[in-house]
Amino acid sequence: MTTNSDVQLIEIPKICDSRGNLSVIEGDTIPFVSKRVYYLYDVPSGGERGGHAHKEQQELLIALSGSFDVVLKDGDATRKVTLNKPNIGLMIPRGIWRELENFSSGSVCLVLASDEFDEEDYIRDYQNFKSFKH
Repeated sequence: MTTNSDVQLIEIPKICDSRGNLSVIEGDTIPFVSKRVYYLYDVPSGGERGGHAHKEQQELLIALSGSFDVVLKDGDATRKVTLNKPNIGLMIPRGIWRELENFSSGSVCLVLASDEFDEEDYIRDYQNFKSFKH
């Protein structure tokens, strides 16, 4: 079973020049082929997102703009990671509960997912998640 130690920060290659920076995700930059891309924005002050885990899907979260906190739970331990750089992604493997909070004004969270949307893959109740983990 996965634990919070399986969650990792991934540095996305950054090309810098006088015109601005460019980051690219291709090849083996991330450990899965992205089949779905979505982004969160205009989250109201004090708003939260997430509040679920996936049975199989993996995700990479990136703060394209601004910052937010990701609270990670593996059924035993809790870990909080602040994302605030567009060239750093948070790789969340399957079986990890995630909650997104503390969004700064103008923040944008990009998510690359290993699979297309499938409601059956979601665990949306924390007690059901704990049962799934143990």
